[in-house]
Amino acid sequence: MIDASRDPVQSPPLTDAQWARFTAFGTAETAAAGDYLFRAGDPAYDLFLVETGRVEIVRDALSWSREMHITVMGERTFVGELGLLNGQGAFLSARMVTDGQVLRVPRDQLRRLMAEDDELCDIVLHALWARRESLRRGPAAMTLKLVGVESSRDLLALQRFAERLDLVHAAVGLPPGDLGSLSGHDLTEADLPVAFIQGEPILRATPGIVAERLGLSYQARGDEIVDLVVVGGGPAGLAAAIYGASEGLSTVLLDAVAPGGQAAATSRIENFLGFPFGVSGGDLIGQASLQALKFGVRVYAPCEAVALEPAGDLLDITLSDGRIIRARTTIVTSGAAYRRLGLERWSEFEGSGIYYAATQLELRQVISSPVVVVGGANSAGQAALYLSSNGCPVHLVVRGDDLGARMSNYLVDRLLEDPRVHVHTRSHVVGLDGTGALERVHIDTVGEIDARGLFCFIGADPATSWLPDLDRDSDGFLRTGTDVASQTLAQWQSLGREPLPFETSVPRVFAAGDVRRGSMKRVAAAVGEGSSAVASVHRALAG
Repeated sequence: MIDASRDPVQSPPLTDAQWARFTAFGTAETAAAGDYLFRAGDPAYDLFLVETGRVEIVRDALSWSREMHITVMGERTFVGELGLLNGQGAFLSARMVTDGQVLRVPRDQLRRLMAEDDELCDIVLHALWARRESLRRGPAAMTLKLVGVESSRDLLALQRFAERLDLVHAAVGLPPGDLGSLSGHDLTEADLPVAFIQGEPILRATPGIVAERLGLSYQARGDEIVDLVVVGGGPAGLAAAIYGASEGLSTVLLDAVAPGGQAAATSRIENFLGFPFGVSGGDLIGQASLQALKFGVRVYAPCEAVALEPAGDLLDITLSDGRIIRARTTIVTSGAAYRRLGLERWSEFEGSGIYYAATQLELRQVISSPVVVVGGANSAGQAALYLSSNGCPVHLVVRGDDLGARMSNYLVDRLLEDPRVHVHTRSHVVGLDGTGALERVHIDTVGEIDARGLFCFIGADPATSWLPDLDRDSDGFLRTGTDVASQTLAQWQSLGREPLPFETSVPRVFAAGDVRRGSMKRVAAAVGEGSSAVASVHRALAG
């Protein structure tokens, strides 16, 4: 049981002045003992201030478990969850223990408070974040339970989605053919993976289905027109969304998987400004995602954009489910798709031995086992060091003959000094083997070696196939600014200007990060491009 009432972070003491400012954003209501302020699963709910009385926070009864008491909130506290900042349905239920007086703070008023009162904003954000973190260690995590065959790509996809979106959840991996822990649920292996949401089983669950049920899929608000839609949630996209929203633009951020992009899959970033001891991609993206919520960015994932077309003075962004978002401007930060080795059985082992990231999620699949890392750039070197530091003997396979050709010197030095890393230059992976999961990898200069995992970092192709009308170079990267081909500039004559910095060949459509021709392919550069593109957005809107 979590006693939030005694935790100064989850339930911070408020001065008379702070409480007076807080209550100014609410509307007073009388509540009787037993009344629910909100119920788990409610798609829309508000923050509540407790003036008098006590409120019990509970996890509702599930089909396999009774109702669980989480905590009690007393006078001069506020009741709510982090998810309400992003439109996510309620995770827990809030019920009056005694009669009392509460003040309802609707979401739009909470947004106003966070924009106008920095002190209260920090107090609320810290408290909601601490509550989210505390729930991971208690029974509330079972409110979202993911069950599937252990190490299967479908279960891993759900786990990656839940972890990248920072959802409180529990994951259970079952041995193939063993459904013992699901007895009584009348399920077969064909029904897996299953997502239990508030105890209700969702068969053959996908990240998209779970997102829809949790309120994380895009829902239009009437005939709204959004100032800025950012397509892609990597460092460039998050920076663009944060800067746009913080400067007053109504901002929507879409990502086909979850916020973070390739950066979220980086185990350790050591050359990012302000982090002398390094920072994991997951931690960096987690803090950036929280910052986006703070400024009111509406984040939707998985939410894939499949088309972008001008509609008069506006832009129509079509989603994979057919829904359309109408926007005044768009910044494309869709990044790039991972390249694959052209080997037999590659598809068979994806998600069950072949990975494109080296984070804690992947590490749990290969812990202390031998692995192969393929690639010669920084991402491959960082992955090799991360895996070796966690007990995995690593074979690093590099096609070229110079490890330092595309890798930073500090990584090269550490790799060559690490006795657990075996570097193979002028080498190629030529075969894969295993029953059900990857067990062996064949390297042309070494032969067959035992390997529980193969981590592939051989580059990526720009995710621009959904943008056929935008000017691209021969490799598919988007041209922007002065780089836009001259034959496409005729359409700009009516505007009386040329493309702005980061603007593509279509007016009011911008690009930043790895998807843009000439980008540096570094996290810090992507952050700079995303924030700089917003300056051009403002110029375009002002024109």
